[in-house]
Amino acid sequence: MRGSVAARRGSRDDLYLQIGRFLADHGLPPEPAHYSFAFNVLTDPDGVIATAVARLTDGGVRLRSSDIEKLGGTVVFRPDGGAGEFGGAHTDQDDAAQLVAETQAQVDGFATMMRAMHDETRGFGRDLAQSAAAIERSTPGNTTAGLDEIARITGSMLSRIHDAESRLARATTEADALRAKLAEANDSARRDLLTGLPNRRAFEEAFVTRIEAEGPYCLAVCDIDRFKRINDDHGHPVGDRVLIAVAQTLAETCQGQLVVRHGGEEFAILLRGIDLCKAADHLDYVRAAVADRRFRVRESDRPIGQVTLSIGVTAVQQGEQSDAAFDRADRLLYTAKADGRDRVCAA
Repeated sequence: MRGSVAARRGSRDDLYLQIGRFLADHGLPPEPAHYSFAFNVLTDPDGVIATAVARLTDGGVRLRSSDIEKLGGTVVFRPDGGAGEFGGAHTDQDDAAQLVAETQAQVDGFATMMRAMHDETRGFGRDLAQSAAAIERSTPGNTTAGLDEIARITGSMLSRIHDAESRLARATTEADALRAKLAEANDSARRDLLTGLPNRRAFEEAFVTRIEAEGPYCLAVCDIDRFKRINDDHGHPVGDRVLIAVAQTLAETCQGQLVVRHGGEEFAILLRGIDLCKAADHLDYVRAAVADRRFRVRESDRPIGQVTLSIGVTAVQQGEQSDAAFDRADRLLYTAKADGRDRVCAA
């Protein structure tokens, strides 16, 4: 009897630890609503909510507030403005992107200052020589002594100016090199490391800037059907290669449009310049291109089986927020899955 009580206590303690890790992993502050959501996910790992969370967070992606609320949870924002979307914690990617932005601004200011100083010192020697000539003209007495002194001062000053110009030139070159590296880091912060596509951050930033331009726009959300089965049957390395191949197919068949890996096996496509009907037709071509590929395990040449996509696509309204458009396309995606998968659902 004592042993079973201890076992129950140990199991309960393990669950508490798992809930704590879940909150920390997703930057959620310790609020009752967040404990409740984590409890529902962890105590029913095969349930609908846990399955959706696993899909959204595959590849280390953190849940967004809209993700949690869409799954029936409640997000509590802290009044202290701690940080991050949940008012409690920044993601590492948030911190890195902010650091890149701040450092970029500093480097830009430094490089501008260096160029201005360089321009000023470039003409300083000429101005000094002109001043020396003026002094010579104003001292008709002891000309030789005056000129010797002027020459000595001028030579010293010119030497110092030359050294300063050299140092400024090197500093400017270093600043330009650092700026290029920061631009590369800034791009990396907005790119998915596995597939090379832009990531969720890049999508959200691009949505704001692009949707203000002339449309029309349509937003599609694509999900690889039964992707968990691929990982379970063939292993995650094979699953990663499938993700890469699907990403390449999407990029090739949607050239000129924004294609991103939104998280896990989910991709988003922002299509400009076509209405909903034409977007649905094009996406059906994209769906067929993926379905027509024949995937095999590289090491054994064993067939993986057909890989298919379910796609939801919707027209984006003028001034609409990205979350609203994405949620509508995501609901259409689930309709496509409920209707049998490997299809496009548009509305």
